[in-house]
Amino acid sequence: MTVLKTTNLTKIYGGKAAVDNISLSIEKGDIFGLIGQNGAGKTTFMRLATSLTSRDSGQIELFGESSKAGITASRARIGAMIETPALFQNLTAKQNLEYYRLQRGVPERGRVEEVLQIVKLTDTGKLKFKNFSLGMKQRLGLAVAMLSHPDFLIFDEPTNGLDPTGIVEMRDLIKRLNNEGITILISSHILTELAQVATKYAIIHHGRLLKTLTQAELHDECKRAIAITVDDAAKAAAVMETTLGIREYKQVSSNQIRVYEYLHDPAELSFALAQEGIRVASLQEVGDSLEEYYTNIIGARRKQS
Repeated sequence: MTVLKTTNLTKIYGGKAAVDNISLSIEKGDIFGLIGQNGAGKTTFMRLATSLTSRDSGQIELFGESSKAGITASRARIGAMIETPALFQNLTAKQNLEYYRLQRGVPERGRVEEVLQIVKLTDTGKLKFKNFSLGMKQRLGLAVAMLSHPDFLIFDEPTNGLDPTGIVEMRDLIKRLNNEGITILISSHILTELAQVATKYAIIHHGRLLKTLTQAELHDECKRAIAITVDDAAKAAAVMETTLGIREYKQVSSNQIRVYEYLHDPAELSFALAQEGIRVASLQEVGDSLEEYYTNIIGARRKQS
């Protein structure tokens, strides 16, 4: 089931597109990561999805609904924490949640205690929100987003400013919520952090969607390998299997192979191929760190512009 689908979604501020013709789909069960630098358009995209901002053009579909009435009804199934949580400084965690429970018409009085337990804030007692740590404030914002039993959660930079302990706690919470059946859209400019939770990714730069990929595709793109250019890739693959017992490789084209073994001894690999009459034109180690991969994608886009 498609939870959120956008088609050519566009939002313009001051003559400049903050979101520029973005088309993507988020399926039920995804932890979908929006990757981009500050100002890339991640927050604007989320505000469009939650109706906090109106679109200038393009289409939005929520839970299969595309009509105005259908989208309005479907938004009741969304919980969101976008930018700084709008909470009362002089109220406790419980008082803040009780206010939002009544405002949103959530009937169960026990729901406040439930979400406090989920985000591990049951022991804050009479402590006022203004005295919370940043991590506690983020978790309370998340608790507000969860009050109405959402099927779809949207988090904008939920680990921003958190210490290492807070980041781990937030990451574990996101995974736990997803395991309970909640679809999640999460943004970050820190690819390494998203890589530990997301199942799918979209890279956004200057309002435009540059690339979408799955967790497996990202891992494959960043995995270290020996890239070999030969005169006959099919024959080379057969030699590697029979002579060297190599199983982890991918034939990229008729004359190029990526080998995920023998990284410690590429010379032996080259020698074995030469012994079987296969001409090796080039051999080099490839593969990026997650940060390098993101930087390369952005760099390629700049060259095209």
